[in-house]
Amino acid sequence: MAARPASANAPGTQEVSTTELSSRTPTFVESQDHPQDAEDVNSEFEHEAYGPAPGEKPVDSYEVIMGPSDPDNPKTWKHWYRWYITALSAILVLNATFASSAPSGIVRQLMEEFTFSTEVATLTIALFVAGYCVGPLLWGPLSEQVGRKPVFVASFIVYTGFQVGCALAPNTAAILVFRFLGGTFAAAPLANSGAVMADIWDADTRGKALALFTLAPFAGPALGPTVSGFMTVSGVSWRWVFWVQTIFAGVCLLFVIFTLPETYVPILLVRRAEKLRKETGDTRYWAPLERNKKTFSQHVKHVLARPFLILFREPMLIAITLYMSFIYGVMYLLFEAYPIVFTIGHGFNEGISGLMFLPIFIGGAIGVAIYLIVFNPAYYRAMQKYAPAPVPPEFRLGPCLWAAPIYTMSFFWFGWTSYPSVSYWAPLMAGVPMGCAIVFLFNGLFNYTIDAYLFVAASALSSMTVVRSLFGAGFPLFATQMYETLNPRWASTLLGLIALVMTPIPFVLQKFGNRLRRKSKYAPSAPPAPPVTGEKKQAV
Repeated sequence: MAARPASANAPGTQEVSTTELSSRTPTFVESQDHPQDAEDVNSEFEHEAYGPAPGEKPVDSYEVIMGPSDPDNPKTWKHWYRWYITALSAILVLNATFASSAPSGIVRQLMEEFTFSTEVATLTIALFVAGYCVGPLLWGPLSEQVGRKPVFVASFIVYTGFQVGCALAPNTAAILVFRFLGGTFAAAPLANSGAVMADIWDADTRGKALALFTLAPFAGPALGPTVSGFMTVSGVSWRWVFWVQTIFAGVCLLFVIFTLPETYVPILLVRRAEKLRKETGDTRYWAPLERNKKTFSQHVKHVLARPFLILFREPMLIAITLYMSFIYGVMYLLFEAYPIVFTIGHGFNEGISGLMFLPIFIGGAIGVAIYLIVFNPAYYRAMQKYAPAPVPPEFRLGPCLWAAPIYTMSFFWFGWTSYPSVSYWAPLMAGVPMGCAIVFLFNGLFNYTIDAYLFVAASALSSMTVVRSLFGAGFPLFATQMYETLNPRWASTLLGLIALVMTPIPFVLQKFGNRLRRKSKYAPSAPPAPPVTGEKKQAV
């Protein structure tokens, strides 16, 4: 169990993290027009940390491995325990995104305390989200050197400390610096919680886990203004908003320390090798990561340079990234737009105005339910239909074909019902289809990117994360001016028109995606295999 005999078979395919999302075995052939560079392909399939792929010969009999049925393999852990890890990982993401939007309910108090402008108050949100641009570039590579858990523990200790710093901030500079640094360390779960999902779930079940997990990044921003708004109405100091974040982060830290196991298989193999060397006194036992370990600077260089090189060379990936980044940026823009519509327009206090964000969360929950009930079973049927060939990536876009027009429509709904003379229920309920559409679009485009950019999915997702965070940080900075200058009707119409321009993106990808992938260097493609009939199956 501990070491690989020279004649043993290689272990079953090990699912990789979000920074290693490509499969060990290529499922699409290379484009003949733009063949993959051999070095690029090999670099994606080496996966030195996991050991030999199925069918490959082992290096020697002292290589420590972990087979697919090994009790220490995270994919073999008890079902309920893996769901607990999934829930905890989602809560860590919820914690980070909750902290990003929480100051929106105490803007007035911050302006009175520090006598700064509305634009500077907006920076308390924008700088935190800007930290999301930096954090993933650090925590992703570091987790592949020391493991998932040490990164979670260390980052949450520092992140909790910066929440204390915000609560005790004596001046404007302090709170802005602490917010940016807090966002940088809060990005650890954004970078690694998805990797934990890949560590513990196989490909079939991971779809369900990720569908539920997707709700966390949108639940946090929706709940933050509600909590901080009611705290403002209750008369407590703005500093208590940050104390609540401190308590929330501290509780999460305790759960991470005492209940979250290490899930990264290469690190588990290193620990097993160390144990064998200690127990047997034989120093020849080794784990793949020990011999193929990259330096942190090499990892960072790989993460910083390659994702953007791929992004700039791929028009298809640029279109997906712009669409997802626009959606993400608009979500944070609404933290400035909603108070104009509901606090100023309808005269609600900060607490009631915070409740106006809940329909977005409710819509997201509805979207997850529909995805699990309708689209996930449809994908299972497609897997059986196309087996043994892979399902074409374009099949992932089914939810997006519905969501893109709905998302566009929600802006016109919200904008042209935002008159103070119209019942607040009208613009309020626009959040339900908006939230549902956001979940559909993110799930569909995220999974499409993974399937389409099979060999370089990790790099593609890394560039998308950074650009998306830039939009999330930048959009709130002009939101107030836009809504005050154009008024809520025309400002929302402008957003709706931009969304309308982007609406054809999933339709174009669905129709021409296979053809576009054939012309791509990084998205290898092959015509889908015809469905296998019963007679053929029987003959086989």
